[in-house]
Amino acid sequence: MTPQLQQAIRLLQLSTLDLQQEIQQALESNPLLEVSEEDADLPGDDGDQNADQEPPRSNDETAESAESAAEEASYEDSAEDSWSDDIPSELTTDSSWDDTFQAAPTSGTSSRDDDWEPGDNDTRDETLQDHLLWQLNLTPMSDSDRLVAESIIDGIEPDGYLTISTEELLEQFSQQYPQEFADSELDEIEAVLHRVQQFDPPGVAARNLSECLAIQLRQLPADTPWIGEALKLVEDHLQLLGNHDYKTLLRRMRVKEEALQEIIRLIQTLNPKPGAMITSSQSEYVIPDVVVAKIKDEWVVNLNPDAAPRLRINTQYADLIRRADNSADNSFLKNHLQEARWFLKSLLSRNETLLKVATEIVGRQSEFLEQGEEAMKPMVLHDIAEAVGMHESTISRVTTQKYMHTPRGIFELKYFFSSHVSTSDGGAASSTAIRALIKKLVSAENPAKPLSDNKIAQLLDEQGINVARRTIAKYREALAIPPSNERKRLV
Repeated sequence: MTPQLQQAIRLLQLSTLDLQQEIQQALESNPLLEVSEEDADLPGDDGDQNADQEPPRSNDETAESAESAAEEASYEDSAEDSWSDDIPSELTTDSSWDDTFQAAPTSGTSSRDDDWEPGDNDTRDETLQDHLLWQLNLTPMSDSDRLVAESIIDGIEPDGYLTISTEELLEQFSQQYPQEFADSELDEIEAVLHRVQQFDPPGVAARNLSECLAIQLRQLPADTPWIGEALKLVEDHLQLLGNHDYKTLLRRMRVKEEALQEIIRLIQTLNPKPGAMITSSQSEYVIPDVVVAKIKDEWVVNLNPDAAPRLRINTQYADLIRRADNSADNSFLKNHLQEARWFLKSLLSRNETLLKVATEIVGRQSEFLEQGEEAMKPMVLHDIAEAVGMHESTISRVTTQKYMHTPRGIFELKYFFSSHVSTSDGGAASSTAIRALIKKLVSAENPAKPLSDNKIAQLLDEQGINVARRTIAKYREALAIPPSNERKRLV
């Protein structure tokens, strides 16, 4: 396997983000590569045009320039002939990048506004500790209590729960500050904790779910309906509520079913993870590699023009190459020109393969684009490999970390592949479609009598899909759907 073919295979399996980094590295290391800028050829003002114009050449200079251009063209033709013999058949010989990508702005060419100041690009989000320390600075407190409060805040997880016990805090401060905390008791640590628990967001610094919900209930107005019963439930019977044991709850709470519904409805308004209100994770954006759109009743697949910048060979440096010149500078330019052309060929080959595979996938899964997951057809890598005349390993590389933008959302290409499940008529159904059917059946079930796995298997069998109960359980767990006894609700 030649180094050039290895490069083509490596580029084939890169994600869009990795490809952009690879292109940036190639631009930095190879002077013969450059980003094609559309506005580079736009005419400027008259003054600039006159300044850039070269003085008229004499007849001797013109003849010498024409002879030099002819030598360069002859060198490039001979170089193309010698290099094309070494190019494997898997790679295309067309190095034109304009047919594949449109220009896309890069970070290196972006301009700054006149009013830009250092720090404007600081996108650091406020953490939960920042939010709590800000409130602590506004709270009157002794130095020792403030030290305890800071340690409590430091021990709070992003979801808002305290992970260190008050006993551990007391032992820690007694060892580190024996004079200040020599006579301190556990009640003093608890008192500071209760003050922190009054901070925003409600329920923060709780040690468990029961305490978290109780803190939020106590901060509600005293005249809130069913607040007393809800507080009793979260403090004494939260495990029964989690197990959906409503019969035992009705008996121990000594309330009627309608009242228990109101109590549970009040508890459901609370936040089990109060820290999530403050802590926000950084959003991750996916750049699709291909875009699918329906044009004149036909699904059309195109490469995303914003996935990578448009490249070209720097003609100014290429023009400096002279045939039969063995100088170090000329050899340097020759080698980089060859590498640049190989890189362009590898990129073009990557995108042609990607477009070919994506088009075949769309052709086979057009019903999914029309109707949704329930119409997904079973498909494996071998099916696409056989259709496009490639090896399964190549299809696996093309479909890994490559994304398709469709009217139904953005999906990884591997999403369209699923195993076969036999049907009663001798056909096959996609496991993705079966998961969608399970999700649909569960969403439409009676909350008082949720469907068991056996019942779901029976309903699918009535639709001609033979699925075992254990398979239903596996698909249900993959969809994060709890079993029927945990899905039961009061009417």
